[in-house]
Formats: sequence, C-alpha cells, structure tokens
Amino acid sequence: MYIKVFTSPKRFINIFKKKLEFSFILLVVVALLYLSNNIYSSHQFKNNDIPASYLKRIKDKELDVLNLMQKNYGLKLHIPIIVTDKFKGKLYGLTSYKNGKIKIYLNKKVMQESMNYMIDSVIAHEYAHALMFKLGHLGKTKSGHSSKWKEACIKLGAQDCRQYVNMQEVILSKIPFR
Repeated sequence: MYIKVFTSPKRFINIFKKKLEFSFILLVVVALLYLSNNIYSSHQFKNNDIPASYLKRIKDKELDVLNLMQKNYGLKLHIPIIVTDKFKGKLYGLTSYKNGKIKIYLNKKVMQESMNYMIDSVIAHEYAHALMFKLGHLGKTKSGHSSKWKEACIKLGAQDCRQYVNMQEVILSKIPFR
C-alpha cells in the first residue's frame, strides 16, 4: 500500500529551519569542545614536564646524529640537550659554548606545535654547531652558519639546514592536503 503525505511548503520550511538550527547548535558545541580540549592540552604541555614520547623521540634522534658524527667525523661527543621554556620569541634551538663546555638547548614553547621539525632538523642543526665548536671551525662570519657548518649539518642528518625557520613551511607541512 502506498501512502502519499502532502505537506505544505510553509511546514516544510519550518521543519528545515529547525533541523538547520539544531545542526548549527551541534556544530558550535562540537567546536567548543574541540577548542576546550586544545586549550587544556596546551596548558598541560606548558605547565608539566615534556611527555615521555617526546623525550624518546629526542633521544632517538640524538643517537642517530651521534652515530652519523662517529661515522663521518670519527668523533663521539656527549653534549647535554636541555629543553627549556626560557627562550624569548620563536627560536627553536641554541648551542652554547662557555668555559670549554658545550650545551644544546631546545625551546619547549615551540616544541608542541613543531615537534616533527625539531626532530627532523633542529637537533642535527644544533649538533652541527657543537661539532664546529669542537673542531675550532667557528668564525665571526655568518654567525656560525658557514659552508663547513652546512656540510656538517647535512652529514648529521638534518632535513633543513637553514639559519632561520620558515614558519610558513612548518605550518604548511601540517596540512594533510596540498
């Protein structure tokens, strides 16, 4: 048996409006939940130690870099990597040489958003500076980013050996489609 239901256009429009309103409210609630979760995650990351999974990735990359340094330069350096939130601005990493001691610092403030970049490039980049300190190749020109440094950076496995980070490229690398 076939039943045909006739609905007036006005009633149809009212039903459509209610469904549209409900869909919009649902979308707003989902967006607010997502935003709240992101704020909470950022707060947790900022106010707690870095997650063990991040530490493992840093340690694994450090071991890779040290193996490449041993293979390419015959050196085995033990340099502490310190994760800090004391950097101002968007500096990703820094290698210091003071009183004959070398230390590598990584910026915790940018780590959560750019961990892949930190692993793929920054650690080897900073170890290349440490190597230049150790080999005595650091001069006044290019503030440590000489052609010898760049060669070392590449040999230590960095995917990107530029002096400064291109923030647009880091952001675009997170987009799942291009």
